[in-house]
Amino acid sequence: MTVNPVDQAVIAQGLIAAAREMGIKLIRSAYSPIVREAADCSAALLDRHGNVVAQAELIPMQLGPIGATFKPCAELFPPEELVEGDFYINNDPFQGGQHIPDVFLFSPIFFDGELVGFSATVAHHLDLGGGAPGLNPDATDVHQEGLIFPPSKYNLNRDWNGGPFERLIRANIRVPDQTIGDFNAQFAANHIGAGRVRDLCAKFGSGVVAEAMDELLNYSERRMRAAIAEAPDGVYYGEDALDDDGVGDQPLPFRAKVTIAGDQVSVDFTGTANQVSANINCPFASTVAAALSCVKSVLTSPDIPFNEGSKRPVDVSAPYGSLLNPRPPAPVRARMITGYRAFNAIMKALAQAVPDKVIAAGFDTTESVCLSHLGANGYKIHLEIFGGGYGAGPAADGCDAVDSPLSNCSNVPVEAMDMEFDYFRVLEYALVPDSGGAGKYRGGLGLVRRYEILKDDVSFATYSDRFRLEPEGLFGGTAGRRASTEVLRDGQSIDLPSKVLFPLKKGDVLTTYTGGGAGYGPPDARQAALVERDLTEGLISKEQAHRFYSDKAAAE
Repeated sequence: MTVNPVDQAVIAQGLIAAAREMGIKLIRSAYSPIVREAADCSAALLDRHGNVVAQAELIPMQLGPIGATFKPCAELFPPEELVEGDFYINNDPFQGGQHIPDVFLFSPIFFDGELVGFSATVAHHLDLGGGAPGLNPDATDVHQEGLIFPPSKYNLNRDWNGGPFERLIRANIRVPDQTIGDFNAQFAANHIGAGRVRDLCAKFGSGVVAEAMDELLNYSERRMRAAIAEAPDGVYYGEDALDDDGVGDQPLPFRAKVTIAGDQVSVDFTGTANQVSANINCPFASTVAAALSCVKSVLTSPDIPFNEGSKRPVDVSAPYGSLLNPRPPAPVRARMITGYRAFNAIMKALAQAVPDKVIAAGFDTTESVCLSHLGANGYKIHLEIFGGGYGAGPAADGCDAVDSPLSNCSNVPVEAMDMEFDYFRVLEYALVPDSGGAGKYRGGLGLVRRYEILKDDVSFATYSDRFRLEPEGLFGGTAGRRASTEVLRDGQSIDLPSKVLFPLKKGDVLTTYTGGGAGYGPPDARQAALVERDLTEGLISKEQAHRFYSDKAAAE
């Protein structure tokens, strides 16, 4: 069967629109601010074989390798044996999952009794137990990070909605109403996706829809291969490093060998540091997602649908037992910051091949900030994901104070925090002037969040990076500023490391500064009008202007 081009276009766009609608439904139905406000979640539609066909443009890290998350479930519980109400669940980092908070739910889609595909969602759950509320930076194995759901099959009517599986989860978490509410938001989004696919099947027939799904995958593959073929063949190398593992003080290197051969790309991380006892290990599924995201964003067009077909021309490998492919039971909660250094190493390698398509290193760090308190009515947990400055590119300054490319979360509005949490308040939320690296194009600025602690016995947990090693500029651009965290207590300032669990008390003032992005190109090539704009808007100081742009800041 060959789908005519008009029907193909309608069905393909219908699938993509349905995935986007699922993402919106999930966000608007969620209970916890980390999903409802920060949008730390994703949604996708899969074909009957478990290949990702369409996905919402939310979190690249979560969805890049979702087929690897689905596969272990299907191997244990064959799709042809599923019935209405069944669902797969998986968050096991060593069986296709990523880290414990990201729980994947797959719901089969039936039309006239025939399995035609799956709707899938993943959400970052606020708390799934473990050794500390929200996140446990002191974990030394994955079991201390929360409940593990191995690849499994349950049924909504039998096991959820007050059933034994829901009760089991509720009994093992600190904020059950929010967590169960977010699970229900995932099920609601899956239901929406299934309905939209059934609508397409009713209009075009299930066989036509299945063929259109196959062709959408092939289309993405063709477009990817054509884009890769335009880059010069060769072997390119890039390196970056994490500050430390939170235990010792030695940098951890990342090495990427990128080979472009015709319409194929291979990425090899041989030479990357070995896994560590701290929670910065990155499961291989996340490593694949980081590599795919970098290759696609640099070498291809943004209008190419990101699905299983777009993965076919890209091969990724990492030594088993390394930071990017750890052995169980390594802790993996902070896997995102490790994935970013893989992203950075590939970007630096590609800078040698296509210098006009890459960007300089940014803050490129997921800075997780968790403030929790146990009161008379149970736990309250605030968890937020901060970004910083993007690296500048060949034609524009880096973005200021936004989440980094792999995570893409929003900041939680201060008003939302004021409504939900009574044990802290935000005193300041602003850009950090001079934090972006200088260059023909300036690196993006980092941000500052300052909190006053209003009650005793508040726990602060965080993981971050770029406290020691600055993001490096490209082609003459200068480095971005490093990040830092401090607590003002009784008139004394306490500098905190990037990965720490720290008790706070009433009256403390906690301040987090995220890092800036690096510059691209030599500063003396920057247009005077851009220097003047930055000065007028307070993005750089007069001292910064005279230091890097003295000939353009002479009038100031």
